[in-house]
Amino acid sequence: MKKWTVYLSGEVHSDWRDEIEAGARAADLAVTFTAPVTNHANSDDCGASILGAESDPFWHDHKGAKVNAIRTRTLLDAADIVVVRFGDKYRQWNAAFDAGYAAARAKPLIVLHDPEHRHALKEVDAAAYAVAESPDQVVSILRYALTGAL
Repeated sequence: MKKWTVYLSGEVHSDWRDEIEAGARAADLAVTFTAPVTNHANSDDCGASILGAESDPFWHDHKGAKVNAIRTRTLLDAADIVVVRFGDKYRQWNAAFDAGYAAARAKPLIVLHDPEHRHALKEVDAAAYAVAESPDQVVSILRYALTGAL
């Protein structure tokens, strides 16, 4: 059986990635998980740390975004499935970009968010192949996609 690559994007303030990875291990799914850098300080400061400090916050952020894009776009392009989690506590602009990037490349996209965000995310949801409300539902979708088992 082919080993699938699943990119886990979005909210970084909960353990949803760990829950999906644990569920996939428990279901013995042939998957490899990838993700963006989830350490805020590293993600925010990578450009300036590697390429040199910037006094203007715009250019500091710009360098970081460009360096991060090397990782995220490469991993998104290599993914068989993209899962994007939108949390309720923070705005995830990167997640919205990743969802759009995946949709534009016809990658199977699973969006994960709480029911109260349906209206706000209706356009993102419309681009998704599935909209889940829990990590368990994502694992069930992966199990079905990989094995055909319910």
